[in-house]
This record gives sequence, C-alpha cells and structure tokens, in this order.
Amino acid sequence: MGRPAGTARPGGAVHLAGSARRRGGALLAALALTALTGLTACSGEEAAEPRSWTAAGLNAVSKVVAGSGVAAVTGLRNGTLQTNVLELDTGRRLWSKPTAMFGRLPGLGVQPPAIAGPAGRPLVATVEQVTTRGPVKAALVAREARTGKERWRRPMHSTFGPARCGRSLCVSENTALKQARFVVLDPATGKPQWGVPGISEVQHADARRIVIFRLARHPVLESRDPRTGKLHWRTSVEDALGSGITLAGGWTFGVSGDSLVGYMAPYRTRPQERMSTFGFFALGLADGQVRWVRPRQVRVYPSGTPATMLVTRDVNAQDGYAGFTVLDPATGRTTARMPATAVPDTNWWLALPERPDGVGFLTRNQPGHYYDLKAGKPQPGKSHKGWAFCSSDPKPLRITGAPGFYPAAAVCHYDLGTGRRTQNTAPPSWYTGSTEGWRLWRDEAGNLNARQTPGTTTVAGMYG
Repeated sequence: MGRPAGTARPGGAVHLAGSARRRGGALLAALALTALTGLTACSGEEAAEPRSWTAAGLNAVSKVVAGSGVAAVTGLRNGTLQTNVLELDTGRRLWSKPTAMFGRLPGLGVQPPAIAGPAGRPLVATVEQVTTRGPVKAALVAREARTGKERWRRPMHSTFGPARCGRSLCVSENTALKQARFVVLDPATGKPQWGVPGISEVQHADARRIVIFRLARHPVLESRDPRTGKLHWRTSVEDALGSGITLAGGWTFGVSGDSLVGYMAPYRTRPQERMSTFGFFALGLADGQVRWVRPRQVRVYPSGTPATMLVTRDVNAQDGYAGFTVLDPATGRTTARMPATAVPDTNWWLALPERPDGVGFLTRNQPGHYYDLKAGKPQPGKSHKGWAFCSSDPKPLRITGAPGFYPAAAVCHYDLGTGRRTQNTAPPSWYTGSTEGWRLWRDEAGNLNARQTPGTTTVAGMYG
C-alpha cells in the first residue's frame, strides 16, 4: 500500500520538467502479467546464470506483489478488474478471479492483492463483489495461492484493500463510513486479532512491531505489538515537519536500517496559494524519536524509494524549484548537490542513471544534458544514458464504475545525446526492487518482465 507523493492533483507522481511544470495524473504502481511467452532457465554449471521470463496480454494495472513462490496482480479486461496469480519461477498463470473496488480513492491507484500466511500455505487476499441483496456489496476473500480455492471471506461496506503486515493480514474497512477502522486479521481464518478506529496504512512490520500511518487531519505514526496491538510509541508527523500538513499531496515511507524514512508531499489547490508543509524525516523504529528532518525538499520521479535512494529537489522560499540534492537516508545529510544555476533552461524530463551518481535531463529527440554529482560539474549528454518515464501524458483506465484511476508509469532507457530510446534492457534495481531474487517490471506495452539475479535479497523499488 502507500500513496505516491508530490503532485498538484491527488495521487499523481512528481515529474519535474524544466519549466517547473507539475504533471498531473496518477502514475501508480502497475505491473502486467499473463500467459508465459518466454522462459530461459539454466542448470548444471550454468545454474548461477540469471533466469528470465516475459508474460504479455494481461494488462495489469496495480502494483505487483510477490512472495512464497507466487506473484499476484490486478489486471483489467473489458472494463472489469481481475486478480491474477502466477508462479514466480516460471511466470505460469495459476488462476484468476474477478475483483472489484469499493471505497478506494483514485489517488491510491488500483488496489493490488495481498499475499499472506506461512510460506508453505500462502493465501492471496482480494476484494470481491457480493452478489446477494443488501447494503454490503464487498467482501475480503482469501484463497489458496496455488489453487485459488476459497478459504474464508469477510463482508465489508468499503475498503482501501488488504496488505500483508508481518505474519498477519491488515485492512482498513468501512472506509466510506464514520465507523471506519483498521483491523489485523489471522490470515488462516480471517478472524480479527486487534484493531484501531479510523483509516490506517501499514508502513513496516517485523516480529516485534507493526508501524502504521494513521490518516487523519493531524496524521500520526504508531508502533504496536503484532499480536495484541499494544501501543509502543506514537509520533505526530507535525512533530517532525511542523503544522500545515495535508494528505492530499501524498506520502511515502520506507525503512533504512533501524529508521523509518518518511516523506510528505506539498499540495495546493490554486497556483497563487502557498504549498502545504512538506519534506523528508526519519524516526527510530524502536522509540519513534525524530532522528533527522529535511524540510522543503520534494521527491523526484522516477527515482528509488526514499529509504534507499534519496534524490530530491530543493524548493525556495517562494515555492519555486531550485537545485537537486542527494541525501543519505541513514542521516539525512547531503551527499551530493547540484546548484540551481546548473539546471538547464530547456524543457526537459528527468532521467536518472543506473546509479545515483548523476542527474540527466532528457529532451526527447534532441541532445540533452547531464550533471555529474561526483565531479560536481555538468558534462555533455552525448556520453550518458538514463531512465525516464516512457510517457509523460498517461491515459486514465477504463474501469467500469471507477473513473479516475491510472496505470503505473513504465520507464524507458534513453540516450541523452540524441534524446532517443535505446534498445530494450532491464531497468535498474532502484525502479524494479527485488523479491526473493526476482526483479519484476512492467514495460510500456503492459507486459510483465521478470529476471532472477541469484544471491540478491528482497529490497524495495520505486513504488515501495
């Protein structure tokens, strides 16, 4: 779960252009999966070589989730949403079922499924429509990950969708009612373990704690015991960044070592208004104490999660965009900086290299620019390449009864010297992330591509 942050329109991702223009549209996490079209596997002496597969035709529109040997994603077909579950090692589709959204906000993107339960008996939880008469139209349904067999269902009025939280399954239910609450469920039975009033999102979970972000006029972060819900600590986001925060701009969280790194994005309803309070901060997971704060800096897209790759852009006192700054997620300190005077005057789109050691400025089908952060000076774009969004003007999804939702923005590889795309290649890990050594990414055509890198761990990518 989680909300992409930093757009003038709720739910959109910041796509900084040279004119300091802010593109709307929810560029949200989506990865496409379907029937296997290609598979390479190695054995014997070549066992350490990467395996890969490509699946096309499913038109996935949600963030993909993976774990316990399966991958799950919400797809779109003829205006109807479907939950699709695939075998992670091969890309073979295991099963699919209709799914629906009731009460989810467009800025959150299409809800993905959730994979929960023990590794030997994983379950996939999704929201499905209830066909019987009455006020309850939805149910959270858990099915066996391998077979799709239903194990339990929990009726609810409205919801943002389920998410895995450690060994449990978490969901905010009745989100469209005053009686909204956040509940932690036993994934094997669907029975509630504990809950708190209001709407919350899980930002981190381990054996000792579940950290939730409580969505309210004055948002707070809380750490609670995974089994009992006992409160460990509570920290107001305003304690870190100050008053004037609004959730309309978006938010992002990630874990760096023993810290939770957070970002609240700016928002304003009219150009003449001042931006709401925004910036980055970090809390200690053990005690909730504020460790560092970097106000008035915005997250740029595309880029990695703030917990692993903190590329930001400065905002001056007049709410105008300035230079770029790279931060150390562990300390919040500046590790590299690009002055505002080095930002090109031409209309450009951000293009980042494989490693965050430079900032590229793409001008499509024309020579662009590149700034070497290590050397601290601009360089000719002709000798550099970078990853940028394939499209700067995404089209809304045609979901029956649910307008205003967008798919994820795929990234493409560009030659900054020419402004043209290069031959297709695997996007960097800061975009794809990794689950059980598998990197999964959606290309511009909506296909899902997967590549296994032996020895890698599970790490978060651009969309958390």
